[in-house]
Amino acid sequence: MDNHQKRNLTFYTIGLIFMLSGIEYAVILPTIWRYLQILEAPPYFLGLGLSAFSLSGLLTGPLFGLWSDRSKTTKSIILFSNLFEIAGVGAGAGSSIFGFLTRSTRPEDRAGVFAAIMACRQAGLLVGPAFNLFLRLCDFKLGPFVVNKYTSPGIFMCLLWVLLQFVVLALYWDVPPISSEGGVVMVEMKQAQDEEEEVLLMGSNEDPVHTYRAVNTDQLETSASSELQLVHVASSVSDPYKTFCSSRELLREEVVVLLTAQFITLFNQTALETMVTPLTQRHFSFGELGNSLMYSLCGVEVILGFFFVRWLSRKVADRAVLAVGLVICCTACIWCLIFLCNPRGGYGWELSAFIIGVFLQLLGLPFVAVSQVSLFSKITAEKTQGFSQGVRRSVGGLATILGPLWAGGLTENLYIMLGMMLGLLIMITIMTMLSYDRLTEPRAVQCAQSSDSGG
Repeated sequence: MDNHQKRNLTFYTIGLIFMLSGIEYAVILPTIWRYLQILEAPPYFLGLGLSAFSLSGLLTGPLFGLWSDRSKTTKSIILFSNLFEIAGVGAGAGSSIFGFLTRSTRPEDRAGVFAAIMACRQAGLLVGPAFNLFLRLCDFKLGPFVVNKYTSPGIFMCLLWVLLQFVVLALYWDVPPISSEGGVVMVEMKQAQDEEEEVLLMGSNEDPVHTYRAVNTDQLETSASSELQLVHVASSVSDPYKTFCSSRELLREEVVVLLTAQFITLFNQTALETMVTPLTQRHFSFGELGNSLMYSLCGVEVILGFFFVRWLSRKVADRAVLAVGLVICCTACIWCLIFLCNPRGGYGWELSAFIIGVFLQLLGLPFVAVSQVSLFSKITAEKTQGFSQGVRRSVGGLATILGPLWAGGLTENLYIMLGMMLGLLIMITIMTMLSYDRLTEPRAVQCAQSSDSGG
């Protein structure tokens, strides 16, 4: 089996991993609210439960990313991470996977690949409620454990994650990264005892700064020899995470904007997901079945959105897709503030206003999610993608913790909850406008030294 076939099977396995994460969310979320009600827990416990689900991912993301960058492997990390999923504490190797995808795709294809992978998670959200149709009928004992419609989702997901371990063992390969042809030129030198060394271009100034430069392929042959003469590999920077270069990379303006977009997007999304179940029960008397069907319809919309963004990303720059997504999200939040906080009219009008609000919220999600992940992978160093993606996912993990906590205590005060969300969206929209010129896709990312005069 050649590397191309192995790469395709590996991509399919990654899609299955993300699909299972979506199934897990769709199976558990519709039932957790009713289960907490049976326990007579106050409403904010819903936020605490959903936040706890994201805590392990927040802590482990950068560590798994660091592990993958150093080992240049992801298979063992996925197998190890899935043990936490089986145990029910909700850890994931997403940072390692996104780092692997970055190294295994060309920049021009990356947004499409990310969109397809994210669509797999939404497919899981679509399929998940179908499992609830028979899980809600469970009513028996498994040894000392009571298996009913509230406990069966956890047992069911445990079995699926165990089966996934065998799929990863059989179909996942740590294939070598592909080199971009005619695109990115990265000057690297390897030593016998070091896996990879940070490349520094020497100048008259001793302070290293981040620079980006596009390399014309027509000049490659004539400049290669002179370029290599300028390369100096410093043994003191064999660990890229202890260098000035890596510590400053995540503080650049454009990186901060994308990390903020990641936080706000997931904060708002998880806050709305926390709010929507009590809202549908209070206003429309939805039960587990009604919520499951609602999540299925939402999954269809989001999947179509991801495939539309996949097509659009081939024709439009990522930063433009991000801007469109933020405008849609702001519009959706304004709609919810006007029509959902103090609904008036009959049942039909309230349900229509709710459907339109949910439609608009989900419409903007694929635009923002795909564009910010794709841009982030292009403006950060490829060598440390695992760690960088781990930081990005930790920021998202923090958002998925705080979002449910914020919404869980405000299910009866939608003006405050939605007003805060709109304020955050307006803030990131302004930040994106001010930094729009910096949200570019450099053709080479290097940590270099430059003189004060050369800037």
